[in-house]
Amino acid sequence: MASPAPTLLSTPPAKPPLAARGLTAVYQPGLATFAWIAFIWIFIIIYKGAFTTSIGAGMVFPDWPLSNGSLNPDGWLRDQDMLAEHGHRLAAGVMTVLCVVLAFWLQRVESRAWLRKLGWAALGLVFFQALVGGLRVLLDHLHVEMVNTSVGRLFAMAHACLAQLFLCNIAAIAVACSRPWLERGAGFRSPPETGLRRIARWSFGLLFVQLAIAAVMRHSFAGMAIPTFPYSTPEGDLLPATWNFAVGIQFAHRAMAAVLTVALVALAAVIWRSRSAPGAMRLGAGVLLFLLALQVFLGAATVLSGRSPYYATWHVIVGASLLVTTFLIVWVLHRDLVEKPTAV
Repeated sequence: MASPAPTLLSTPPAKPPLAARGLTAVYQPGLATFAWIAFIWIFIIIYKGAFTTSIGAGMVFPDWPLSNGSLNPDGWLRDQDMLAEHGHRLAAGVMTVLCVVLAFWLQRVESRAWLRKLGWAALGLVFFQALVGGLRVLLDHLHVEMVNTSVGRLFAMAHACLAQLFLCNIAAIAVACSRPWLERGAGFRSPPETGLRRIARWSFGLLFVQLAIAAVMRHSFAGMAIPTFPYSTPEGDLLPATWNFAVGIQFAHRAMAAVLTVALVALAAVIWRSRSAPGAMRLGAGVLLFLLALQVFLGAATVLSGRSPYYATWHVIVGASLLVTTFLIVWVLHRDLVEKPTAV
């Protein structure tokens, strides 16, 4: 009897289990520490970028990615403008290396597919951010009559907003690699209330809109369009006496600050009243209110000092800190949804 002809179709070999592939979702001190180092380094970049903008040094070098055609431009350590801008570029280069290492490290050891994707997203963002920063320099000579600004400054506004998204991306990775997230469920004894999650998301959304308004204001040179505070005129009027784009964007920034004050105070109050919120989140609510008060002070000091670059720079840093603190509250509140089993 003839043997049956061999079939051309065969069952593909089973994919080896995650453990056999060396992937796991346990606390790894080295990975967690590295992720937090990357997170802290972003604040160094934001500080350098904010100070560069505050002193008007964004175009001290007309070329990119090199500075005056060199990685070590002549005299940059002795000139404040050159030191600020070139230092910002070098810090961004270090961040790129950190993101490359973090993405490949997560890919090699982390079993959670969504976290590996976050690592690659961070790497993509850092390269895209560098490109946008480069276009800010290379296209600054092109003018847009409709909004009376340069194409380069439009890219500078996008560059500032992308920095905030990147900060939240790395923060999410760092927290997801931490021991409390992995081993103690971030400290929750019961699922968070729907209302708490909702107000946290709204607060984060409003904060991001505010930082986008601030980016437009800073790069439109409208920081002193209303030179009085807290009133909009020396006579004590709430509304400006005259209006143009600069005055409008400055007033929008102040109005949104008032809205945010109400939203963030409400968020902190809801957290403190919540039965499910862990102690760390209650502490985070206190930090949120402290940062809010400090941010209002720095905003007022920036105006009343005639836009001191130091007050203006720290206003940007504290604004970023407010955003990421609110984001982390949102992130932790949604841990149970984020950690749902997904395909790998």
